[in-house]
Amino acid sequence: MEIARKRRDKNGAGLKKAKILVVDDELNMRLVLQAMLKQEGYEVATAADGLEALKILREEKIAAVAADLRMPRLDGMGLLDRVMQEDPSLPVIILTAHGTVANAVDALKKGAFDYLTKPFEQDELKTVILKAVKARQLGDNDLSVAADGTDPDRIVGESGRMAEIHEIIRKVSPAMTTVLITGETGTGKELIARAIHRQSARKEQPFIKINCAAIAQNLVESELFGYEKGAFTGAVTAKPGKFELAHRGTLFLDEVGEIPRDIQAKLLQAIQDQSFERVGGLKTISVDVRLITATNRNLVQEVREGNFREDLFYRLNVFPIQIPALRERPEDILPLISHFLDKFNRKLGRKIEGLDPEVRDGLLAYPWPGNIRELEHLVERMILMAEGPTITMALVPQEIAQAAREPRLRIHMEGMEKQIIARCLEECDGNVTRAAERLGLSRKGLQLKMIKHHLRKREEG
Repeated sequence: MEIARKRRDKNGAGLKKAKILVVDDELNMRLVLQAMLKQEGYEVATAADGLEALKILREEKIAAVAADLRMPRLDGMGLLDRVMQEDPSLPVIILTAHGTVANAVDALKKGAFDYLTKPFEQDELKTVILKAVKARQLGDNDLSVAADGTDPDRIVGESGRMAEIHEIIRKVSPAMTTVLITGETGTGKELIARAIHRQSARKEQPFIKINCAAIAQNLVESELFGYEKGAFTGAVTAKPGKFELAHRGTLFLDEVGEIPRDIQAKLLQAIQDQSFERVGGLKTISVDVRLITATNRNLVQEVREGNFREDLFYRLNVFPIQIPALRERPEDILPLISHFLDKFNRKLGRKIEGLDPEVRDGLLAYPWPGNIRELEHLVERMILMAEGPTITMALVPQEIAQAAREPRLRIHMEGMEKQIIARCLEECDGNVTRAAERLGLSRKGLQLKMIKHHLRKREEG
């Protein structure tokens, strides 16, 4: 059984048009949450247990799941396990009346997006749901380019650049060194962070991640450091933050450049001291956390413009890793396409054998501004639309079809240029100076084109 993975277009419907799946064995709780979320503008589906939820996930386009921890047949953790196997980019929020840090760590370690302890304020759930939907639409976790479904440390890529990345991961993983991963959106920064964690001595401990771009600025502090009961309106219970949950493990701050300037000082202190206070708390909490951060911003420029603290930048930039854009390693495009064909054939129950040569040429020539993420989404879409065993040009977007035509057009134009120059030289009896004047070129320019086209030059008479 597979859960259909359906992404939303960032430029399409807004956050409030997303569909939320509420899973709880208590009818009253389902009705309350359904009414609340509909009032917020969401579409809502409900299920009484994990098995019923899985059926809905197969048939409907779900942006986020809010699931009770304890349910008959298949409980919240069991549902989380199944979702992580089939669609790890789908945010799952665990709701529990038995909230402890241990439960939270277990859920987050298994891949839960967040958790809430019952009873919770409606505003708290609304905030978490909005954050989850935004993360889904940002493609928070949707880049899975492992060579197979069982070894997330193996990264698809045969280029020299990726060989260097492998070696860097091997060297930095065993250390406690803070790592800053930079690169364009869609290049696989989270994959690199997870590989570092999995090859470290902390691999059995939590890998906790936050996408800082998906969190409202006024909530970043409580998300990082947690809060005490009564710290602010809606804080009906105390809640540990991500630093606390990552104790003895790895904390991954994705899009760290989005952290508000007024929170950066507290983050710097927490990194240096490995201690902090929850929002509204007085007790100092000590942790043992290995920090990995990532950004698609130029933090040096952000420092110059006063948007990012210089001291924090140098504290994060201890070991920088620059991930190359896909256009900078075109030799990895075909291996990635092969991987995605295998992946989505299995997932979607298809048997697509390959690409027409023209399609392959277009994919190789296209510059991939969205990087691996764009390639993955395109392959999935083409497999869904394909009617035969081969992906044809009819399934390719216009910009990629144009990229396929350009190399052939260039070859054709160069062939015509060679013929025109050869004919002109013949008419001028091999006189390069007269031929250049007739063609509107400088003598040197014509000589360079003659060398390019391997045209033998006769001595001028």
